Amino acid sequence: MMIQIKSVMKILHTSDLHLGHRLLEQSQYEEQHLFLQWLLTAITEENVHVLLIAGDIFDNGAPSAQSLKLYYDFLVDLRQTPCQHVFVTGGNHDAPGMLEAPKELLQALSVQVVGKATDNPENEVFRIEEDDEQLVVAAVPFLRDQDIRRALGGENYDEVSEKYKKALISHYREMADCCRKATASNVPVIAMGHLFAVGGKASDSEQSIYVGGLGDIAAGDFPKIFDYIALGHLHGPQTVQGYETIRYSGSPYILSFSEINQPKSVVFIETDQTSVTTIRLLPVPCFRPVRSIQGTVGECQAAMQRLSEEKHALTPWIEVILNDEQDKLVSASDINKLAEPLHVEVLKVSYGQPKTIQGIEQLLDEGIQVSELNPEQVFRKKCDEEGYNLVERPDLLEAFNEILQQLNEEK
Repeated sequence: MMIQIKSVMKILHTSDLHLGHRLLEQSQYEEQHLFLQWLLTAITEENVHVLLIAGDIFDNGAPSAQSLKLYYDFLVDLRQTPCQHVFVTGGNHDAPGMLEAPKELLQALSVQVVGKATDNPENEVFRIEEDDEQLVVAAVPFLRDQDIRRALGGENYDEVSEKYKKALISHYREMADCCRKATASNVPVIAMGHLFAVGGKASDSEQSIYVGGLGDIAAGDFPKIFDYIALGHLHGPQTVQGYETIRYSGSPYILSFSEINQPKSVVFIETDQTSVTTIRLLPVPCFRPVRSIQGTVGECQAAMQRLSEEKHALTPWIEVILNDEQDKLVSASDINKLAEPLHVEVLKVSYGQPKTIQGIEQLLDEGIQVSELNPEQVFRKKCDEEGYNLVERPDLLEAFNEILQQLNEEK
C-alpha cells in the first residue's frame, strides 16, 4: 500500500484520548476539546506531517454523539494543517467495528484506521514515500482473544501459560517480516501498539488489558527492525525499560486522581533517510487543574481559596481529604458549602486513616462510591470481602477479565 506525503518526516505520537471519559461522573468534554485544539496548533507549529494515535480513542465501545463529533471534527480540521497522514489503531476500550465503520471514507482524508488485527498482517503495514524520503508504519492495534488464537495456531489454548505474550511476539514478528517486504533496507520503520510492557507504571484509570495480568512484553521482545515503537494503554508518559525509542505517550489529560502529579505530553519524532534522529516531548498545557488537598477543614478551605485565586482555563476540580479526627463529623455537604463562593468544584471528600478497608460494604461505610473504582478493583475488593485469595486462585481473576473483555467488545 503506497502513500504519498511531503519529504520531511516529522511525526507526532499520542494515545489514550478516552473521548467521553468522565472523572467521578463529571464530563471531561471541555478539556478534551481544548486538547484537540491545542494539538492542531502544535502540529502546525512543528510542521508535523504524520500523526500516530495508539489506541483508546474513545472511553467505551459505544461513544456518545458528542464524542463522535469531537473525533470527526478533529480529523477534518487536520486537513488545514501540515499533517497529511494519520494512523489510528484500536485500543482495549475501543469497539473495532465502530472504529472501522467509516474506514473507507476516512481514507479519503488520508486517515488509516486499524481497529483490529486481520488475517493478512500486510493490512497493518503502510509505506510512506516522497522523493528520497521513506517511512514504514506498522499500525498494530490491541490484540484480542481471537487474535491470540490465530497467532498461536495449533497450540493448546489452555496449556499455554503465557499465551498473550507469545501472541504479541508472534504478531510483531509477522509485522517485521511485512515491513522488510514493504521497502528496501535502512528505511526508518515505526511500529504502533496498545499493550502493557514490562516495567510500565500504571495508574488507577487503566483497565487490566488482558486476563490474569499475563502477556507483559519486554523491550527485547520487539524485533530490532523497529526504529521507534509508539505505545498506548499506560496513562503516564514513560519509556519501556529505559529504551528511549520504545515509549508510551500517555494520556493527554488527567483521567484519575492518581495521575495528579503526572506531566502530560505528546512525543515528537523526526527521521532522516535511514533512522530516527530526534525524539522529544511536547508538554501539554493543563487546561483543568485537578488537585488533592489534605489537612484540617481550615487548611483545606485555605488551600481551596488559594487555588480559586489562580487563573485557569477551566474550573479546578478538587479531592478533599480530612486528616483531623474531629473533622470526621464534617460532611461532604459542609465542604461543598465552603467551596460554593470559590471558583473551584469539589468532586470527592474522604477521611484520612490507615488503609484497613478490604470489602465493598466497608468502603461504602466510609463514603467511598463504587463508581470511583474500575471493574477489576471492585472485583478484587469483593473477593477480599468473601475470603477468596486471588494470588492462590489467579484463574478467578483471569475468568473475570475475560468476561469483562467480552462485554466491552459486545458494547
